[in-house]
Amino acid sequence: MPLPKPVYYPPFNITRSSHVIMTSRDLEASRAFYEQVVGLVVSDYDADTLYFRGLEEVCHHSLVIKRRTQAQECDAIGFRVLTEEELEKAGHFFKARGLSTCWIEVPYQGRTLSVIDPSGTPVHFCATMQTKPRLYTQFENFKGGAAMRFDHYQVLVPDMQAQTDFYAEMGFRISEYMALDSKLIATFMFRKPGTQDIVFLENAGPRLHHFAYTVSDSHSILRACDIAGNMGMGDVVERGPGRHGPAGVLFVYLRDPDGHRVELFCDHYLLIDIEVEPVAWDVRKPGLSLRWGLPPQACWFHEATHFTDVKVVELDGKRGPVMTLERYLSEKALAKSGS
Repeated sequence: MPLPKPVYYPPFNITRSSHVIMTSRDLEASRAFYEQVVGLVVSDYDADTLYFRGLEEVCHHSLVIKRRTQAQECDAIGFRVLTEEELEKAGHFFKARGLSTCWIEVPYQGRTLSVIDPSGTPVHFCATMQTKPRLYTQFENFKGGAAMRFDHYQVLVPDMQAQTDFYAEMGFRISEYMALDSKLIATFMFRKPGTQDIVFLENAGPRLHHFAYTVSDSHSILRACDIAGNMGMGDVVERGPGRHGPAGVLFVYLRDPDGHRVELFCDHYLLIDIEVEPVAWDVRKPGLSLRWGLPPQACWFHEATHFTDVKVVELDGKRGPVMTLERYLSEKALAKSGS
């Protein structure tokens, strides 16, 4: 399980994870959820599209939701590059590797490069976007979890090593990783100075497990759950609140009206200096998934959003058993009945 060496001068300069494009059967329900529970701001909308941003965000959108009558999917994840020149370099980089690329027009964004990465994940790159006022000091208008800014995605892929190596070539560094003996199970990779812009986890894929927004404090996480309960949708709280092992952040996972998974969490630690080595986690170690509380439901491990028109590749071989809430309760009941 060789970890790729950091590439400090990559072929083009990606600055951060930027946005995600989802689909929905019911835009009205989606708007209520993301505006009232998550606490995002509506930047613009029309009959078929919603554009959201976090309270700290000045760029026009970090979440786009499109009306779609068929299955709910993810059209693409998006990254920002530093300049238009870097965008040109990105196009040359992907073409040189024989990957599918095209230039597309996207509302409120500058010129956008659409790419299919080696796992089959659709990825958009842009250098500019229209701007809106930051609203993070308009406290009287905060709603729900008062999500501050877009932070990362987690993508499920069947070939962890190949995906990690490819993104490392683009300049992504590894902050933390999970392994089972010599097998790579998950990598947390970053471009901005935090622990992750994108997380890869071994599973059938490519599929989008979740996307995540930062919140300012633990009370924001609880308030999102309380508002969901008051709106009669308390069952959207899928996992947590809890504290992760990796990065050590407080979190909650919610499922939106279409089943897409969004995480709200208190911000992670700063990571810039090159002498800092990646943190290794053995998947058999207690406290890996969370520091306290109950394990997640089985659906958290197995359910994820499909990418539009992308075939899912199954794992080559079976994964070992994971500790789910259902398994945990069953084992506890058996132990109690046998005592």
